[in-house]
Amino acid sequence: MTDESHSGADTSSLPYDAFLLVSFGGPEGSDDVLPFLENVVRGKQVPPERLLEVARHYELFGGVSPINAQNRALLVALVNEFNAHGPALPVYWGNRNWHPLLPEVVGQMADDGIRHALALVTSAFGSYPGCCQYLQDIARARAEVGAAAPRIDKLRLFYNHPGFIEAMADRVWDALEAIPAERRADARLIYTAHSIPVSMACDCSYEKQLGEACGLVSQRLGRAEWRLVYQNRSGPPGEPWLEPDVRDYLRALAAHGKPRDVVLVPLGFLCEHMEIVYDLDVEAHKLCEELGMNLVRAGVVGNHPRFVRMIRELVVERIEHNSVRPALGAQGPAPDQCQSPTAE
Repeated sequence: MTDESHSGADTSSLPYDAFLLVSFGGPEGSDDVLPFLENVVRGKQVPPERLLEVARHYELFGGVSPINAQNRALLVALVNEFNAHGPALPVYWGNRNWHPLLPEVVGQMADDGIRHALALVTSAFGSYPGCCQYLQDIARARAEVGAAAPRIDKLRLFYNHPGFIEAMADRVWDALEAIPAERRADARLIYTAHSIPVSMACDCSYEKQLGEACGLVSQRLGRAEWRLVYQNRSGPPGEPWLEPDVRDYLRALAAHGKPRDVVLVPLGFLCEHMEIVYDLDVEAHKLCEELGMNLVRAGVVGNHPRFVRMIRELVVERIEHNSVRPALGAQGPAPDQCQSPTAE
């Protein structure tokens, strides 16, 4: 997908001549669900019954994941941002697991004469599934297109970028304001992220980055207490994954001085999709009702104006080889190259 409002822009003097949004993808109707899930688990040992169980989650929502609509909204916001402030790059969008698929989009970029693009992947944190799998899928798409495929460089991780932290803090504040003012200070702040195997987490800085981002958002809100939990564990029962699971933690809260209000913050996700709407809006919500706790769920950053501006800032940073690389907290700006281990 490209936006025609950029098609006539002169990018000949720039080191990059296009922007590519790379996302996970999601079904947009009941007929898409199983083919999409088969793409997601291709090459993995996932039992058929697990696939059908996840398919039923999608069917609760008519087979439609919100992720593609979220990405379309982000694309519109990015086009407007680039047109208003530059650089006026053509904007493309490709997914790993559902249409528009990366090989199709990279082929279109080659047909359009694109030679060198900057890519943002819809993950702020470094891990194999959140960084390296995206790079591998980009490499496979380029190989499928062949010699005419453009070079595609990924933008750096941005978990501690002011734009991400400020936008996320706004989303949390909106959720807190849904709680009566006299109860707001006592509401429990719980951040969620996708769980990964412990063995995988030991080879990257995923946990450390998540903890840094949680602390930075909480600090901006003036909240000293918070907790990071995980969701969507999907591995074999005997394999340890990052814990605690969000529902286990909610049960533990209820068993030890039940709070009246909890705010769930899907910090580890940039776009609304099924892992959020089912895990949090369905399962966690139902559990909190049973436990007698009021659950308020914060939104994702999505197309928040500060987040959109951050993306443009990351693009400008690379184009201008800018030595000023904004980062909050103690870990400093992430390097341009992914440092997580790859599986070739």
